[in-house]
Amino acid sequence: MRERNDVTAHARAFDQAADVYESSRPSYPREAADWLVPADAKRVLDLGAGTGKLTRLLVDRGLDIVAVDPSAQMLGVLERSLHGIPTHLGSGEDIPLGEASVDAVVSGQAWHWVDAALAVPEVARVLRPGGTLGLVWNSRDESVDWVAEFGRLIGGDVVYAPANTPPRVGPPFGPLEKFDVRWSQQLTIDGLLDLVRSRSYFITKQPDEQVAVLESVRRLVAEHPSLAGRDTIEMPYITECYRTQLANETS
Repeated sequence: MRERNDVTAHARAFDQAADVYESSRPSYPREAADWLVPADAKRVLDLGAGTGKLTRLLVDRGLDIVAVDPSAQMLGVLERSLHGIPTHLGSGEDIPLGEASVDAVVSGQAWHWVDAALAVPEVARVLRPGGTLGLVWNSRDESVDWVAEFGRLIGGDVVYAPANTPPRVGPPFGPLEKFDVRWSQQLTIDGLLDLVRSRSYFITKQPDEQVAVLESVRRLVAEHPSLAGRDTIEMPYITECYRTQLANETS
């Protein structure tokens, strides 16, 4: 129970950082969004939509989108930039939609926050038979040495599962398919610091600990040979995509 409470506390931390999350977090490659949602889907739930990073790509495809997130602050940022998109407070364990009401459910950077034992049947409830669940994460490419050092400095290992660990889904869904996209996000130094400020495990630190983390990142930028003297930084990412299909009969 304590571990689940820790996860919930980290998830709720985003209430305090919605604007910096929007300004610093990367979007997703278009090919990832296209792979996650079938071409014949029409109505799609963005579950854990946050500030709308993934939502925007789905709207651009002309899909009928509904956004659900537990944070009113995050949804408020989404609503300011994506007028007319229906938004609802909710979670993977409690989705405020009717049965068999969407063709696909996507979740960007959010499935690790849910209790899969409760969320899987709830997602199955709102999906039409044969519908698709698509899960996606942007993971920093820590095969690059400065990125690995950056990850060590900012921490977070106590919250997240190891990289490349498949998400928990299971019946009544079929096997998971996987698709990776490599790309990079261009950041200023201030943008890199804001990226740190947007992380739940930074937000939940004590103020003196936050200062120490930011100072360590500034030193990394000033001293690492791949970064020193640069005005902008290329943050390499591996976007990890998973999708699975609901059985045609869920009973």
